[in-house]
Amino acid sequence: MKLVVATRSAHKMAEIRQILADVNGLELLDLDEAGVHPSPDEDDLEPYDSFEENARSKAEYFHRLTGQPTVADDSGLEVDALGGEPGVRSKRFAPGDGLHGLERDLANNRHLVGLLANVPPEERTARYVCVAWLAANGREPMVFRGEAPGLVIPSPRGRGGFGYDPHVLDPELGLTYAEMPAEEKNRRSHRARAFATLRRALETMGR
Repeated sequence: MKLVVATRSAHKMAEIRQILADVNGLELLDLDEAGVHPSPDEDDLEPYDSFEENARSKAEYFHRLTGQPTVADDSGLEVDALGGEPGVRSKRFAPGDGLHGLERDLANNRHLVGLLANVPPEERTARYVCVAWLAANGREPMVFRGEAPGLVIPSPRGRGGFGYDPHVLDPELGLTYAEMPAEEKNRRSHRARAFATLRRALETMGR
């Protein structure tokens, strides 16, 4: 079974490959491998206010282009003291255009920490959220949601992960998501939880 993963993020693709590595007979294709070249249209695929709607938008768009079963996810960090922000706007949280990759991640983290500067440490509770949407011909859409708890800390810790990971502490382990070994993160993260449920669905589909 071939499954297109609708992301341009190399970090995200690597995580998903590891999470789904043990699904027998599954061949994961990134968008380049599926023959989908970058298009300006992709910039307008996430206009919605929920993870579910954004994930659906991307899954259906790339499913139409490829004709293959396609999974897309939308994910982000919800901080309680900020009323759930940055949420679906996690990727573009910090003000300013023209920021990409690591530069964008650093700006987002500085903005987040700055907004929480006067919030007591114990009130900086948060959660990572991931919603994965599977679109396939002849099947009803399938939706999978995963959450992972966190506590935002002011100083970055760890060299792994990406995005907000150096500033989000797993309260049970006492490690940030950037400090966790990849194998541990891919068991505990929001994406791991969502895609673990997807994995079980794929195994059923493949029988």
